[in-house]
Amino acid sequence: MSSPVSAESASTGQTAETASAERIRKLLARHPLVDGHNDLPWEAREQAAYDLDVLDLAAPVATTCTDLPRLRAGGVGGQFWSVFVPGTLPDEQAVAATLEQIAFVREMTTRYAADLTPARSAADVVRAHAQGRVASLMGAEGGQSIGCSLDTLRLLHELGVGYLTLTHNQHVPWADAATEPARLGGLSAFGREVVRECQRLGMLVDLSHVSPGTMRDALDVAHAPVIFSHSSAFAVTPHVRNVPDDVLQRLPGNGGVCMVTFVPEFVNDTVRQWTDAVAVEAAERGVDRLDYAGFTAYLRRRMATTRKPEASIADVVGHIEHVREVAGVEHVGLGGDFDGTDSYPVGLTDVAAYPALLAALAERGWSDAELAAVAGGNVLRVMADAAAAAGRLQHERPPSSATFAELDGAAT
Repeated sequence: MSSPVSAESASTGQTAETASAERIRKLLARHPLVDGHNDLPWEAREQAAYDLDVLDLAAPVATTCTDLPRLRAGGVGGQFWSVFVPGTLPDEQAVAATLEQIAFVREMTTRYAADLTPARSAADVVRAHAQGRVASLMGAEGGQSIGCSLDTLRLLHELGVGYLTLTHNQHVPWADAATEPARLGGLSAFGREVVRECQRLGMLVDLSHVSPGTMRDALDVAHAPVIFSHSSAFAVTPHVRNVPDDVLQRLPGNGGVCMVTFVPEFVNDTVRQWTDAVAVEAAERGVDRLDYAGFTAYLRRRMATTRKPEASIADVVGHIEHVREVAGVEHVGLGGDFDGTDSYPVGLTDVAAYPALLAALAERGWSDAELAAVAGGNVLRVMADAAAAAGRLQHERPPSSATFAELDGAAT
């Protein structure tokens, strides 16, 4: 059955599909699309030792999901670059590697200054969009990046890191991750102080990767909106990395946002079950699923011989609509996790694909105002609200002088 075409569209030879594409193009010209999580910096480390002569992003790059031409094609107005390091690194190595990641993002932004510009605030993102450039923001993925030190947290913020994901795949001494058996049950006393200090600084607290207990403890402590930079809905796909409904229900009271991710295992249960089975097989061969490099390599070898099931745009739409239903349209965003996983849904394989996702939402009746909110408006509001809260909190209390040893030492 052919797509319906309005009389106006027919008179201009325009199909419904091209009319939808034009609608999304105009929308993204007016409203910046802000993605919560992209792992290009780590890919640059792995593929080119951070050498942008080797990995020149000004031209299409076959080995990544991200380059400047595709950011343009995708209508991206702001990107949180993940300055990720594996949770298996000891504190001092994790801090050093995080600084290397920050240095790369700064170098990338300087080298491609005609296309990228540093950003820290919602106003910076809006300004960059008006200038026709992509706002470059940063998020540190995992509490290992602060080495159990609030001074390190403050220095990362000074260097431009806009959010801290409290854990990666492994527990940190003060917070439980989603992908290991519970140990603390959530946050320790020092972990709660990390949340408070982040919010005093105006650094967003990111609850992707953390356990439900950590999510709930962080929301109990929070005086400003939190984010999930790249997570989907547990009720739709029961992956431990997804967000339970009781937590989503708390977002309106907190003001936060869940930025739905595109990772196939997180949005499609058939893919989740297939990957879980591969993880069991890998464990039998001595490869731990939580060994980021080892399991990624094993999974890629497995995919070379066995077809991995596919997720679709419809799967991602289902998660976005579930978050909207449970938390409200003001509390959903996008966090693709491009260059951070081994496969992507059909039709959402790189950063050029955001318009296709927004078009799929439009086909389901989403208004321009709702599309603008999910594309970036919601996270920009969270950023502005977090900055306002920080202004208040800085008048109420000085920088925290607490240490891990003082607050948690007796429990170690």
